[in-house]
Amino acid sequence: MSGCGGYLSQNSPFGSGGSPGGSARRGTSHSLRPVTLKQLVDATQAHSDAEWVIGDVEVGQVTTIAQVLSVQPQTTNYIYLLNDGTANMEARQWVDANADEEGSNREDIKEGIYVRVLGSLKVFGNKRYITATHIKPCKGADELFFHILEAATVTLIFERGPPPRPSEGAHALMNRTNGNAPGQSAYTAQSTGSAATAAQFAHLPPLQRQIISFLLSQPKSDEGVHVAAIARHIITSGGNVGDANLISEALDSLMDQGHVYSTIDDSHFSVSE
Repeated sequence: MSGCGGYLSQNSPFGSGGSPGGSARRGTSHSLRPVTLKQLVDATQAHSDAEWVIGDVEVGQVTTIAQVLSVQPQTTNYIYLLNDGTANMEARQWVDANADEEGSNREDIKEGIYVRVLGSLKVFGNKRYITATHIKPCKGADELFFHILEAATVTLIFERGPPPRPSEGAHALMNRTNGNAPGQSAYTAQSTGSAATAAQFAHLPPLQRQIISFLLSQPKSDEGVHVAAIARHIITSGGNVGDANLISEALDSLMDQGHVYSTIDDSHFSVSE
């Protein structure tokens, strides 16, 4: 529906493949971030002229959905006391004398209804509030649920990085398991990759774990890795398994379990993503 968010794809720095590090952390001050009121209560500011920060990410424009507890019309502004289940906070919308009152939805904002608020966080006299540029009633419960999920998703992306793309597969999982930064290559994580492999595939026999570890250490390609390269690695790595039949049986078992699949032919293999 038209009232729903969509901010993650349209305004979030991650909608176009951005990362949570570097310039993205400052660029977010010019984007629209879905938040809860508790996040605004916990936001920090280095000094009065600095940008607000949630976690370690600057925020500028925010959007939230909350229930209206009270409405206080004043000469120059309207004050709405909001609650979203996490905290209370006021939103203040200034009255524009030159605005078309007929086109305003201010009369639709009543106590007890849920509204979407767009604006920025301000503070005056040690009291925080939202300076609202837009306030409009929600069009249904799905908009509220969407906002809660979107706020959680954006927060997790900033904290842990965006989820791996389908093409990243097990390499990305290894990087995340080892605590490497998002976007770090498999080569950079190679020194700690064995720990992740041991944890993820600990239930496999030693030969199968060795095959998996070798496949993950190779550059990614659509062709995969030839069985001869796998056999050479196992033989030269100091293992006592040099029987081609044992290696073939191990590969067959890995394919049966869904850990490995053949690629361009029956002799090339890659780890399932």
